[in-house]
Amino acid sequence: MDVDEVWWHTHEQRRALALLLRDLSEDEWAVPSLCEGWTVREVAAHVMRSVTVTPLEITIALARFHGRYNALVAEDARQAARRPVAELLAEFERHDGSRRHPFGTSVVDPLLDVLVHSQDIAIPLGRPHPMPIEPAVVAARRAHRLGFLFTDAARRRQVEIRATDSEFAVGSGPLVEGPIRAVLLLLTGRTAAALPGLDGPGLERLT
Repeated sequence: MDVDEVWWHTHEQRRALALLLRDLSEDEWAVPSLCEGWTVREVAAHVMRSVTVTPLEITIALARFHGRYNALVAEDARQAARRPVAELLAEFERHDGSRRHPFGTSVVDPLLDVLVHSQDIAIPLGRPHPMPIEPAVVAARRAHRLGFLFTDAARRRQVEIRATDSEFAVGSGPLVEGPIRAVLLLLTGRTAAALPGLDGPGLERLT
């Protein structure tokens, strides 16, 4: 998939997420997401930060958190989520089509971000939110390379992970397989959410 296709899918998935968010009740915005310690509102606010965050903000945050990337991202999401819901939703429209992303990141990272965070929101709310297969494969390859950033990385290294609906397979060991949606959730540390969609003898090594 070339760069233009990656961005096309990123923009399509942001629009799909915006549609989901516009339909949420006040209570649903406060529901805990799949991101531990994050609400739906904080995840939604975080998605567009890849467009709006500035290099200076990142530099200051890295110094403040002594390079602890996950901690600074969580705090940034909490700060961003303090804005009114209407303002959060407006950002999806205001930055529709933007190709901005934080310096030092891949053009695939915003796609990975929106695909996974859409599920972080939709699954706890019990709302169906399909994941397109081809973009998910691209995101899964990137997630595998970034595996050290996600929880349960040591366990995932003990198995072969294979998609049943696309050409994707990584690792070695007892097989764990399922649709690419479940595979991507697994590769990004959403193990509990991924397990119902997975099968194979390697599952016992993931739990």
